[in-house]
Amino acid sequence: MKLLRAGFLIASTALVATAQQYEFGGIGGAGFLSNVGVSGVAGAATTGFRTGAVAGAFLAHNSYRHIGGEFRYSWMQSNLHIQSGGSEATFAGQAHVVHYDVILHTNRRESKREFFVAFGGGMKVFRGTGQEAAYQPLSQYGYFTKTTVLKPMASIGAGMKYSLTPRLVLRTEFRDYITAFPKDLIAPAPGVQFGSILQDIVPMVGLSYLF
Repeated sequence: MKLLRAGFLIASTALVATAQQYEFGGIGGAGFLSNVGVSGVAGAATTGFRTGAVAGAFLAHNSYRHIGGEFRYSWMQSNLHIQSGGSEATFAGQAHVVHYDVILHTNRRESKREFFVAFGGGMKVFRGTGQEAAYQPLSQYGYFTKTTVLKPMASIGAGMKYSLTPRLVLRTEFRDYITAFPKDLIAPAPGVQFGSILQDIVPMVGLSYLF
């Protein structure tokens, strides 16, 4: 009987430990995207995406003392724009991000606070959702298209988690999503050159549940 009880206790402890290796949560924030330079015979301009809301969900595993991983999906409001001087042309858009990051973190068992850095990669889907028109302002620089473009993406970031309860966790963080500029979505006009790298700095706040 004692052996049975000891075995039950060990099994229960193992199940709890295993359950606490996983974390599921939701997150929200805003995306601040860099613009790229535009050069050509028409002069200089900038193009890219306007700041927009971000919402997402993630599933993380913490299999080791200081190393874990995280799958994440995020939806982003990403309206397209071209700007030159005091003029601006815009076009509705959005993006979808799916990625996996390796997480290096401090040990939460020693403190309610856990600091972490993240690096990984995935894919970013850019979508133009506006209404195409025969005439577009600033079309001497480029054209907005109602299309979908898929780009490989690098992801880096850092943040902090704070345990509100043994299972409920508050987190604050930022991510930098790096892709090639989607020139099929914002197409350069003939004789115009666009910059090639797009960065999306995304500060976020979220809640997660350990199980």
